Amino acid sequence: MNIFSVITLLGGLTFFLYGMNVMSANLEKISGGKLEAMLRKVTSNPAMSMLLGAVITISMQSSSAVTVMLVGLVNSGIMLFADTVTVIFGAHIGTTLTAWILSLSGISTNGSLLGLLKPEYFSLVLAFIGIIYIMFSHNDRKKRIGTVFVAFAVLMYGMELMKKSMAPLSEMQGFSTVLTAFKNPVIAMLAAAVFTGIIQSSAASIGILQALSAGGGITFGMAIPIVMGQNIGTCATALISCVGTERKAQRVAVINLLITLSGSVILFCLFSLVNAVLKFAFVAMPVNAVDIALIHTLFNVLAAALLMPLRRILIRISEKLVPDKQDSSEKLFTALDERLINTPVVAVSECSQMVAKMAELAHDSVNKAIGLIFEFDEKTIDEIMKAEDLIDMYEDRLGSFLVKLSSKGLSSANIQTVGKMLHAIGDFERLSDHAVNLTENALELHDKQIFFSEEGTEEVKRLSQALLEILNIAMNAIKDDDAELAGKVEPLEEVIDYLITKVKGLHVKRLQSGKCTIEMGFVLSDILTNFERISDHCSNIAVAVIEAKHDHFDSHEYLNDIKSVNNEHFQKRFDEYMERYDFTH
Repeated sequence: MNIFSVITLLGGLTFFLYGMNVMSANLEKISGGKLEAMLRKVTSNPAMSMLLGAVITISMQSSSAVTVMLVGLVNSGIMLFADTVTVIFGAHIGTTLTAWILSLSGISTNGSLLGLLKPEYFSLVLAFIGIIYIMFSHNDRKKRIGTVFVAFAVLMYGMELMKKSMAPLSEMQGFSTVLTAFKNPVIAMLAAAVFTGIIQSSAASIGILQALSAGGGITFGMAIPIVMGQNIGTCATALISCVGTERKAQRVAVINLLITLSGSVILFCLFSLVNAVLKFAFVAMPVNAVDIALIHTLFNVLAAALLMPLRRILIRISEKLVPDKQDSSEKLFTALDERLINTPVVAVSECSQMVAKMAELAHDSVNKAIGLIFEFDEKTIDEIMKAEDLIDMYEDRLGSFLVKLSSKGLSSANIQTVGKMLHAIGDFERLSDHAVNLTENALELHDKQIFFSEEGTEEVKRLSQALLEILNIAMNAIKDDDAELAGKVEPLEEVIDYLITKVKGLHVKRLQSGKCTIEMGFVLSDILTNFERISDHCSNIAVAVIEAKHDHFDSHEYLNDIKSVNNEHFQKRFDEYMERYDFTH
């Protein structure tokens, strides 16, 4: 063992961790938010929840990532704390697959085609396929699949380097002395927990143990507590992620640690007790990579079997360890948990829901403000003003979060979605501002006892109906991501512009005939300006929806094209809206 072996070991660990990280990140992006959607549908069926946890962990290749995701989802109020427990059990089982894949490297092939089952060989085939996908495919999903294949090959190369670097250890006298310390199960468990906590990857830690076992110096009696310690150490990632979260989210990390600790203590005590009576011969036998994978799987499966019936007790213990704060209240924007930024597809999904809430608030405010023009109500004014403050907070928090999120490696679909949301939240905020302006107009009409003429009332009401329809179309388009529906906005926006011009002209005629006052004209002008701006922002929202559906979309070109005299589709819709809302017939 020399300096070159140490460098090889460190290089192997680096390749292993890098490959695992890249593979996990791209598997998550390939899922396109489906994993998060699956977690939302967790039912009270323990078996299904456990299976779901295992499947998601296998898909992401990281139980720590799943637990961190659960912390974020509980913190944001998306999942109930109690629903996460069985998912965690499944995640612990799912993470054992990596050890089984790594153990295939020990297959004896004697030059036969069985050699293709060895990861160091089939990973090279995958790497070749992967680089073809990366270099020649124009499909974003295929490029990510190719990246996963190449990352897996890098991971396996790192594993082979670690095995190579550790081969001379079996011949070193000093190494035998170090191994005797691991014969003490407590020391072995603690050392494994600390090491795994530092590198924050049980898969890497297990891989190192499998590489170490190649020298024949690790026995079953040593491997069992080490594997248990490695499972304990992997809880560190979730514990770090829960710092600063709500108490219910902190409980997710705590119960993850409780499950692993209690499982380790119970199973090790049972094993030691039975071994003391039966004197298992295999305890002193050396382990190989397959044996370690088996120990890892058996530990997690048996822990789940033993503790699943006790999950309610574990929940109560975690609630005692992390009690609720006195007079605590849910934070309004807990869904924008920055920990979710490390899981971009989940973060994008949560932002979409927050944007939908913001859109609903803005929609409701404009609707109420228009109603105030015809029927004054002080309570409604208070509601609109409170909504304005809330919408301003939404814009600030969502804008900051989306900007941070956009710096992460997003898929092309998510990049478009984030861009659409960044555009839309500004329009929602402006819609709220115009609702406040209309509220002030209504207040002026009420305080000064100014009234529209009968004709003016009918004209503004008809215009209001058109405005509410364009608002409904724009909001439904962005909520359902419906580009076809968004295409109906621009013809109606043109009709509204036409009607506003007509109302102004008719008011001038009434002013000249003495049916309306100059004072009413000032207020009417403000109302019509706000109507026009609301219509414009609805157009912006619709354009953002359509833009998100196209990779090379030019909004100016789009608007010019649909308004051209040759666009029969636009003209047909324009005529339909004119027939519905024109009051000049």
